[in-house]
Amino acid sequence: MTQRSTTLQNFVDAAREAFGQFAQDPDARRSIGEIFTALEEAKKARSGAGVRLPACGHLDQALRIDTGHATLARLLDSFKAVEPFLQWRRRPNNDGTASANFADGHANAMLLGPGGLEERGDVWLGVSLMAPKVRYPDHDHAPEEVYLVLSDGEFRQGEGDWFAPGVGGSFYNKPGIRHAMRSLETPLFAFWALRADTQP
Repeated sequence: MTQRSTTLQNFVDAAREAFGQFAQDPDARRSIGEIFTALEEAKKARSGAGVRLPACGHLDQALRIDTGHATLARLLDSFKAVEPFLQWRRRPNNDGTASANFADGHANAMLLGPGGLEERGDVWLGVSLMAPKVRYPDHDHAPEEVYLVLSDGEFRQGEGDWFAPGVGGSFYNKPGIRHAMRSLETPLFAFWALRADTQP
């Protein structure tokens, strides 16, 4: 039986509690329940050093935010313990809707999933970081997705208006919906969770 490291298990436990507390949409709650049930079974760990990108220069500022919630503070603390081992990456494609500073103004990391600290194909649990005043490109994917936001910033679904979930805000992206995000005057920092083995 595969065993998860204590630091990564602490993160999974903190993420389960935080998503469970702040995800209110019924579809989000169902999805989160399925995701964390799947995560009860550990998969093979990835070894090796972490990799940072230029946007990670904004990480310390993003992690200093006062969340006002013990649950979110615990999540950030557990993230800090595993972050040095993450391999931060750029989004590989851009449809032209991103801001000009997007390439060096963003970084994504997978904690559990392809290229993550735990290699698995069923569930993806990751994080996005953006420097101030960066627009992420419009994109979509087949799996449904739940966000947990830990900063200021704005998001958009389909042709709807931009909205600001705020610190501790959570929302649900139904399968296949076009969506995007943009940072404002401070870095944007958000976790996301997908059931990669589900289709619309």
